[in-house]
Parts: sequence; structure tokens; C-alpha cells
Amino acid sequence: MGTTTSAKNGTWRNWGGNVSARPARQVAPASVEELAAAVRRAAEDGLKVKAVGTGHSFTSIAATDGVLIRPHLLTGIRGVDRDAMTVTVEAGTPLKRLNAALAREGLSLTNMGDIMEQTVSGATSTGTHGTGRESASIAAQIKGLELVTADGSVLTCSARENPEVFAAARIGLGALGVVSAITFAVEPLFLLTAREEPMPFDRVLAEFDQLWAENEHFEFYWFPHTGNTNTKRNNRSAGPEQPVGRLAGWFEDEFLSNGVFQAAQWVGRAAPATIPSIARISSRALSARTYTDIPYKVYTSPRRVRFVEMEYAVPRAALAGTLRELKTMVDRSGLRVSFPVEVRTAPADDITLSTASGRDSAYIAVHMYRGTPHHAYFTAAERIFTAHEGRPHWGKLHTRDAEYLAGVYPRFGEFTALRDRLDPERLFQNDYLRRVLGA
Repeated sequence: MGTTTSAKNGTWRNWGGNVSARPARQVAPASVEELAAAVRRAAEDGLKVKAVGTGHSFTSIAATDGVLIRPHLLTGIRGVDRDAMTVTVEAGTPLKRLNAALAREGLSLTNMGDIMEQTVSGATSTGTHGTGRESASIAAQIKGLELVTADGSVLTCSARENPEVFAAARIGLGALGVVSAITFAVEPLFLLTAREEPMPFDRVLAEFDQLWAENEHFEFYWFPHTGNTNTKRNNRSAGPEQPVGRLAGWFEDEFLSNGVFQAAQWVGRAAPATIPSIARISSRALSARTYTDIPYKVYTSPRRVRFVEMEYAVPRAALAGTLRELKTMVDRSGLRVSFPVEVRTAPADDITLSTASGRDSAYIAVHMYRGTPHHAYFTAAERIFTAHEGRPHWGKLHTRDAEYLAGVYPRFGEFTALRDRLDPERLFQNDYLRRVLGA
């Protein structure tokens, strides 16, 4: 699932297959000292530096023709502090390894996204999130960071130490330095009961505020060309554990969600006119189910069907209106959309460039199967999202620039001023950062 690199010509490609780069060299540091040395050497050679995780971003946020820092040797848990209830991990550690290691220790993150292939630093630096009434993105669970800055020095930051760096670097877009280690808040392992059930689109929107208020984690998927959604509520549970049975799990999560879904994408790509009927059938094929398990087995699911994605955060109060406009646009457009639209929420947080910075947010994610034309759909969706002061996910497709982003992020200038201080020579610059942060 990770990145694909061909050593023959040194080309790096992202997971979605829509971004590639040919760095001058690739380095895989095994320690923070080696990382700092690689940064200093790049500066001496006049090369830009980018760190890349597993390539799960759909934007070119990690692309460079300079030095590409690969994280696969910078992995593992440095330490668990049971008094402070924190865990410190190397930046290249995949979330799935962190989750499994924490579970063995009887610990868990409070909340997480629905994919766990990414590295901890890649996921946090782009603002990866799940859904939650009180609990926010993965980055909002960070208690401390270690950052290698442009001059090769190692900066540690937390709410007490270098707090202005901490405010920004938790979602730093790779613009402030290379993250070498992260300290997360953890809690004793707990159980979640998931309740998944179909619900009509109009009912979800009419009852959205209540569904949000009554559940710790609420999300839903709307199937374009239909009036159907599938809802998921995750709430803490006293137990007992009742995981999805192996056969049912395989049937629902692999056969339906990945196998049949993949086949439907192939049919849809070959014959777009069939998509609305496929959507009606597949949205009705899902039956209600309830199960109870440890957090990462409830929050996350395998994603084997490759796609490209755009996601925007809008003010939570604007969700119903935004989604109705999206549905009207799809119904009138002649577009054929074979992927469900995912809707999640997050509470306001205090991270400078978090998509939920300073405002309670709802996320609307649109997807298209990899290799199908997505431009018309994403452009029309983006027009709706931006009319509601939407903030694009940093790791997903969007066309916004610094001028727009400065208007929807009250603390935008705070971030760019810190970048001027930490990286005056723009060692960590690339085309994407030039667009979203300005030159």
C-alpha cells in the first residue's frame, strides 16, 4: 500500500498514482542525527528537502526534485510514560504499527482516521482526522514534537517549550522543518460499539444535529444518484467484546467494500451510464450491523480500491445546506459519480492551520475511482465548498492558493511569519507550498 519507487530511474509516486517526482537523491536516515546531517548536506548542495511518508496525500505536498527523505528506518516507539499517559514515537512509524503496539500495552489513541497505512508524521502534518463530537484530529492529540529545522538544529516543542512552534508544527505541512519524533497523549485501552445502518438522505440531514449530539463519533456516507446513506455511530462501551465474525467481516469489509466495489468501479468506468443503477443496488445491499471491539478495529478499515479525493471542512452549522447543494448539483449535472460522499465532524482546535482551527467543523469528502475523469465533479464540488468558506484538506486535491487560504484561516499570517523565522531560505519549499503559503 505504501509508495512505489522504481530504483531504476529514481521516480517516486504517491498512493493515488496522480503525483510523481524525480528527486536528485533519496536518503533514509536511521536516527535524528542522521536526519539533521542530511538536511545540512542538502543545504550545502543547494538542494531543497522534502520528507515523504507512505504517499497517501493526493496533492504534491511531498514532491521534490531535491532531496527526498524516506522514513522507513526512523520507526518504532521511543518510550511510554504511564504517569503522563504519553507515548513517543519516531516520525516514520506507520499508524497501524503504533495502534497494534499500543493495544499490546493496554493503551490507545482517543481518536483516529479511517486509514492507518500512513506514517504518524505524514498523517499529522497534513491534518488527518476521523470524526468526533469532542475528540479531534490525530494532530490535536500531540503533546510534544521534535523538529529538525533548516539550519540542521533539533528543536523540541510542546505547550510549554517553544509554544508558538508547537501551535503551528503539529500540522506543519512540511514547511517548518522535518518532524523526527512525536509524543501523543494516550489513554487506557477501551471498547467502542459501532452501529452501522442505512438511513434516508433527507432524514440524516433533518436529524443531523441530534445524531451529532447523541453520539461520540458520528459519520455517514451518501451514495450519489440515490437518496440513501449509510450511517455509523461509534460510542464507548462497557463491553463485552463482540467483534465482527470472521466470515461476516470478510463478506462485508473485503467482498462488498473492496471486491464487489472494485468490480462496480470497473463497470462504471467502462460504462458510466450504469453508475446510477449500480449506486441504487449497492446502497441498498448494506444491512445494519452492530459490533464492539478495541478502537483501531472500529475506527479504521482497509481501503484497497484506489481513488483520488477532495475534502473540505465547512463550519458545522453549514453542513446540511452545503450537502443539499452538492446533491442538487450532481442530480442536475449529468455527472456519473460511483463513489460515496463521506461526511464527518471535528470540534474546534487551537492548531494554527488545522482545518478545524477555531471553528466546529464538518468534513465533506468527494472521491473518484483512480483513472476516471474527476475534474468536472471536483471543480463543481469545490465551487460549493468555497462558497461556504470551506478549508481544503492539505493532503487532498484542491485548487486554492495563499490568497484564498489567508481569508479562511484567521491565524494564517502567524504561520507564515513563523516559517519566515524557521526557514528564511525556503529549504523546505516546493511548488505546492509556494501555492498554498505564498512565496
